[in-house]
Amino acid sequence: MDLRARIFELTALHGLSATQALRLHRLAGLFDEPAPLQRWLPRIIAALAAALGGLGLVMWVAANWAGLGRFERFALLQGLILLLCVGAALRPAARAPLALLAFVTTGALFAFFGQTYQTGADAWQLFALWAVLGLPLAVAVRSDLLWAPWALVVLTGISLWTQTHTGRSWRVQPGDLGVHLLGFGAMLALGAWLGPPLRRFTGAGLWSLRLVALFAVIALSLSAGVGLFHERIAPQYGLGLLILGLAAGLLATRRGFDVFALSAVALGLNALLVLGLARLLFSDRGDQAGSFLLVALLASGLLAASVSAILRLSRHYSGESA
Repeated sequence: MDLRARIFELTALHGLSATQALRLHRLAGLFDEPAPLQRWLPRIIAALAAALGGLGLVMWVAANWAGLGRFERFALLQGLILLLCVGAALRPAARAPLALLAFVTTGALFAFFGQTYQTGADAWQLFALWAVLGLPLAVAVRSDLLWAPWALVVLTGISLWTQTHTGRSWRVQPGDLGVHLLGFGAMLALGAWLGPPLRRFTGAGLWSLRLVALFAVIALSLSAGVGLFHERIAPQYGLGLLILGLAAGLLATRRGFDVFALSAVALGLNALLVLGLARLLFSDRGDQAGSFLLVALLASGLLAASVSAILRLSRHYSGESA
């Protein structure tokens, strides 16, 4: 029974006065601020403050951009980065939001450099340089408030690199297997970098890893699924199944277990297996109604089995930790 409802029941049972009931509520801690709120509210406010502060700076720079020369523009962006990094070093309480602002401003500096000098570099190179220079900042701050956007920059760079090396399109051809293999391997390496084994060194939390898992599963599932639409199934389909299967095995271990990441990987595996069966069944123009029923039954069975297995693992590891 809910604690508040139980207290109301006791109040009525023993005929407590309003003052006594209020004291009972206070003793039960119902008027105290929830512990999760005490932990997360300052972080959320700091993240919002960093985002709004960054937006304000961008708007101010945009409003005064025409009146600034090239030297003044570069000096303004570089000086802002330096100021934010110094502030992050001197003010531990505001370190994460100030570092996030510095990281975002670094990306703006690279974008302005590319627009000013027209270097002809590919877009993925901008994101790669941004990620490399932002890595020491993320390691120093040791906060998911910075690791999560850093991971998003890396993932964007990997996607753009893949797109550049597949004819500057999002195609999935059998001849592009090597490019996709390198791209998917880079995503797995990023997940390993942000995972539990290295967390003592990186300071990364759950949300950066979950972002990588979600992004990687979407990319893998889309690429592998598109590979099924060729006359001969592209090897990307088998590669996607293999990588998702390995990821599921790693995430199912006690050290690497995470409900969110494992659920995303399991969903991707289910989708690819169901698409593979649909390709197999509907390639034969036989009983279409029976094929639909079989695919639906398989999808339901896989989903139920996945949910059951993940819940069983969660209970098992929770019992071990208790």
